[in-house]
Amino acid sequence: MTRFASFRGFDRGVWIVAVARFVNVLGSGLVYPFATLYFHLEVGIPFTLVGTGLFGNSVGLAVGTLVGGLLADRYGRRPVMIASMALGAPALATYALVTTALEFIIVATLAGLVMGLFTPASQAMIADLTTNDARERAYALLKVASNAGFGIGFVLGGVIYGVTQTGVFVANGATSAVVAVVLFVALAPSPARNRLDGADTDAGNAHGTERGSIRETLETWASAVTHPTILVLAVLNIGFAIMYAQMNSTVPVHAETTFDLTSEQLGTLFVLNPLVIVLFQLPIVARLARWRRTRGLLLSAAFWATSFVAILASYGAPWAVGVGLVGAFLVLRTLGEILHAPLITAVASDVGPATSRGSQLSILEVAKRLGFGIGPVLGGLFFDYGIDHLLWPLLIVGCVSIALGVLALERRMTPSQTTATA
Repeated sequence: MTRFASFRGFDRGVWIVAVARFVNVLGSGLVYPFATLYFHLEVGIPFTLVGTGLFGNSVGLAVGTLVGGLLADRYGRRPVMIASMALGAPALATYALVTTALEFIIVATLAGLVMGLFTPASQAMIADLTTNDARERAYALLKVASNAGFGIGFVLGGVIYGVTQTGVFVANGATSAVVAVVLFVALAPSPARNRLDGADTDAGNAHGTERGSIRETLETWASAVTHPTILVLAVLNIGFAIMYAQMNSTVPVHAETTFDLTSEQLGTLFVLNPLVIVLFQLPIVARLARWRRTRGLLLSAAFWATSFVAILASYGAPWAVGVGLVGAFLVLRTLGEILHAPLITAVASDVGPATSRGSQLSILEVAKRLGFGIGPVLGGLFFDYGIDHLLWPLLIVGCVSIALGVLALERRMTPSQTTATA
């Protein structure tokens, strides 16, 4: 397999969704490092209320994700994606007009709500546009697009913020508007039948299918999101997200306080994460195409566990060795991330019929966000009480628990349900 073979064979729509993800996340990268600084230091909003706004944004994202999954199954992937980006453009740009804490909380919550609609619809669209043997590669492509977009956005945001602080918010809104136009012009409706895109509705009715009532839709949604396999995958996603969260919360604190790293040194070290993803995401996933997806998730848990062993070993190590071990953590956990995200999404996309994909994938996304919220709180408790050295063994045990959960899931699924080439 050549270096670029893993990029081949995708439907045109997959590339359009990947470009949309790249531009959308680039916009997020423009504001990510600067939003808290601006609203606290420049606007003068108390840090607690800034945190309240960020919490409102997370709640809005969770609610929007659930609603987006339901709407994507009822009305189609394409219209929900376009609506999310079209509504997101003014919502994100409005941050530039915020002058009070109440305005910040309202805007952050509404922005989270409309932006949350996009993810389950886009993930369901990818599943609709791919065959089983290409699905995890397609999800891997989305992850590459996200990381590349975020990294470039971070750099561009620094340039824009240096010229005009509110310009980053306007530019973020503009990226959503661009995505909405691209999707409207270039993306065809989903090929999946039965209650998908509006353009398919007439064809669906010609085959004897009609969109059910709102009550029937809600009943179908409730059945889809409470599917036992989806619930198991959601619990596993919470566990994986708790591990993810340590890179952005506890590990930087450990690296800075233990090895006295400057912000420049820390930033340079953390570039390893997006760099490894962009270089190795697709080739690694393509290499494991014939594996059972659950085996890939087991390997992911093993990489996470090993990464925390590296952090644990850095205590008391000489400076160069300790910094090297932090770098090893970043590489190992990124390899775990490379395997986890596309594989668990591919498994979930095949659990039920195409008409339930959006709803079921939305549950995984909400579970991930819940784990992202739990992770920093858990780690913060250990650091606040001065027992941070005990956090890493606990996380290693957590990784073992995730692996056992994956094995339990594998026993209840046939090889054909977890193998891409089946």
